Parts: sequence; structure tokens; C-alpha cells
Amino acid sequence: MTDSASEPYDLAVVGAGPAGLAGAVAAAELGLGVVLLDASAHTGGQFYRQPAPQARAARPEALHHDWSAYAGLRRRLAESSARHLPGHHVWSITHEAPAWSVHCLTGDDGSDAQPVQVRARAVLLATGAYERHLPFPGWTLPGVVSAGGAQAMLKSGLVLPGRRIVVAGSGPLLLAVASSLAAAGARVPALVEASGYLAYARHPRALAANPQKTAEALVHGAALLRHGVRLRSRSAVTAVHGTDRVEAVTVTRLDRTWRPVQGSGRRIACDALAVGHGLVPQIELATALGCATRTSADGTSALVLGPLQETSVRGLWAAGETGGVGGVRLALAEGELAGIAVAARLGAGRARGSRIVQLRRRRDRMRAFADAMAAAHAPGPGWRRWLTDDTDVCRCEEVTAGRIREAVDDLGARDARTVKLLTRAGMGWCQGRMCGPAVACLAARDGAPEPPPERRPFAVPVPMSVLAQCADQPNTAP
Repeated sequence: MTDSASEPYDLAVVGAGPAGLAGAVAAAELGLGVVLLDASAHTGGQFYRQPAPQARAARPEALHHDWSAYAGLRRRLAESSARHLPGHHVWSITHEAPAWSVHCLTGDDGSDAQPVQVRARAVLLATGAYERHLPFPGWTLPGVVSAGGAQAMLKSGLVLPGRRIVVAGSGPLLLAVASSLAAAGARVPALVEASGYLAYARHPRALAANPQKTAEALVHGAALLRHGVRLRSRSAVTAVHGTDRVEAVTVTRLDRTWRPVQGSGRRIACDALAVGHGLVPQIELATALGCATRTSADGTSALVLGPLQETSVRGLWAAGETGGVGGVRLALAEGELAGIAVAARLGAGRARGSRIVQLRRRRDRMRAFADAMAAAHAPGPGWRRWLTDDTDVCRCEEVTAGRIREAVDDLGARDARTVKLLTRAGMGWCQGRMCGPAVACLAARDGAPEPPPERRPFAVPVPMSVLAQCADQPNTAP
């Protein structure tokens, strides 16, 4: 197990997206020794994903909103004493008083399996989120990509998943994806939103306190009108058609519980489908350490955070989507607030009480809107009616909806863990990250509360050789 060269650090930040960048810069500028760890080769995370060098993009900022905020943070990071370690995949965090140990694998995808241990007095988790996938017949056909995946293809490779692309699912990300695909030259015949945007009207105070969110929606709406993209709300893609790849989709009206309305299906020709049903906070590192969680209005689990972004485990902070999905501006505010709070705890820098008050107000205002957004786009239980018995739910292990229903109805499974044991759903390479929410929903009885998130000992796959090295060094074992 290799130790990082200039240890111990005051603060280790995991994740170099907006929240991680803001936290690292704020803490470093207040005098802390900071190390910024990220799996990617570049800072920016998923939001500020940049084109590969081979693409030779002349103006990468044209694909982004708020690029100036990122450019400023990137400049400040370069001018600070913070150390950026790209290509570091964090698989576990342990606490050996008085310091934390962050265990990493290095390389573009962690495949070279060079273990590294970074020690620090405090840790800030800014690990972001991943997309929630709700299966439907045909979703495994080539040409079906996630909504975020379509945006990533455009941002990092300057390519489109198709020429005629339907965008579907639920959540505000769809607006940005549809408008960016259309602006890049794709024909987008429909944006299919399972929820209704009028649900935001139930939260007038959150809307009034965040006028920039309404302005963003209007900008995207104007772009959709300009490119002739038709919005179909209270609807969903309930089937994909094709042989070797996507040829068409069926769009069906939904009732308020997301059940398909009989006889309302309409077929739309396309050669690609970009689909996503919101984001799921990535909190495996935190839950493995016993951090308390809460259930968001959209059914996902997020971390319980204190007034200054500290988790329920002392010395461990979190910012950004880990505390609930809320967008880039909220992530920036939470990251900076966490960085200042860590510096104050460790006795670095001058007191910045006025800035803390300002950031807390900003965070609370935007968090209220995030909660309203989660409630507006929460999946209804009726989506399960989309599934035929032969629909694959777990793609890795090819477990169908019929097998999961059999485990629940005939074998007595009442939770995702039991379904996993009976069917292998969630035991594949992604370890349930794609199918987990769907399996949990299919396993739960109507009206049953969402189960707590699983405590995973490893956040990413770890070779046995690395575990053997840890076993040889008890102080660094997970």
C-alpha cells in the first residue's frame, strides 16, 4: 500500500466536481493543506465534463452553463497550495485516530490496481450522483442511452447517439439534454416527461426565492420551441421497437400514479432514445462509515447534514448531490461552506462569520427548491405496469421482471436483498447501481417505506491482490 508523498494533509476532498472544487479551494485559501482526489483525469465532474483532447474542440465552454464559475475555480485551484490527484478511484475510507485513511486505486479506470493510501485530518465527500433507471420493454436495445449519457457523449466526444432522438423520463435534466441535442444538430421529435410541471406551483415560496431557476426553464423552453421539439407531459416511453437497434418508441399517457392509460399509446419513429428518471446521490463511502441518511421526496436516499455540512460522523463533511440532488449552484455553495467549516474546525485562517451566514442562506434557499423539484418528479408506483414478464430488469445478470415477481409472489421476498439472493438481481458488474431502485420498488409492497441504503464495504471493484496488501498492513486495512 503506497502512501501519498506529502502527507498527512489537513483535508482530503473526494470528488473534483463543482462541490469538491469549491470546498478544496475555500479550504486551501484559508491555509489548510488540501488534497483533491478524483477518478477522472480532469476537474469539473459530470457537469463540467470536457471534450477529449482528440476532439480538438475550439470552444468547449459553448456546451456548458456557468462556465465562468468553473473557470474561476480552476484558476484558483492552480494558484493555491492544494494538490490535485487525478485518476484516483476511492474504494474505501477508514478512521484510525487521529487521522482518516482514504484508500484508492490509480489509473484511468482503476485497472492498473496500484493501491494508494492518503491520510488526512478531515474528509469532504463530494461524490455526486448517478442516474436512476426505470426499465421498460426494449430498453436494452442498442440506441437506448441514459439522458446523462447522451449529454456526456456530446460534451466529451462531440458526438450524438443518433440523428433522430427522443428524450424521455422525468426531471429537469431532460430540458437541458433535449435543448443541447437539438442545438448540436439532432432532430428531437419529442421530449416525454412523466410528471407534470404544474406540480411546482404547490411550492410558491421556493419558486419565488429562486427566480433564476424559472429563468433557466424559460431559456430551455425557448430553445425547444425554436427547434420544434414537442413537449409531452404526463407521458412515458413504455416500449422500444427495433431489431438490431432502436427504430421507434411507444409513448403512452400516464395517470397521476404513472399507470399507463389504456389505448393512449402512440408510436414515434426515431433511431435513438435518451432516457432518465432523475439522479440518485452517490453515498456508498458515507454509508459504509455509518453516516445517517434521509429519504428525499423522490424516494432516493441522501445524507443527513448539519448546518455546516458535517455528516453524523464527526470529522466527515459532505457537499453537493450527496445531501440531495439540487444542481450546480447549490453544489458550489455547499462546497464552499464545507471548506470554510473544516478550516474553522481545524483552527486555520480567520473567522469568516459573515460569509458563512451568506452561504447558509443561499444554501437553504436553493435546498428548498431542490426539495420541491424532487417532489414534483417523484416516480409514481404505477410505472411497474409498464413491465412485461420478459422485460430485463437486471441487465448484468439478465433477470426479468417475471422472475422478480415470482420471487415476491411465490417465494415470499419482501425486500431487494432477498430478491437478490433468490434471483441474482444486482449481483453483476454494476452491483445494482442500475437496477437497484427498480428491484427495490418491485420487491416492496404497495405503501411500504423505502428500505435504507445498503452498506457496501467497497465503493468500486477491488482486486484481491489489493486486499491482500491491505491484510499485510493492519493499519491500512478497510
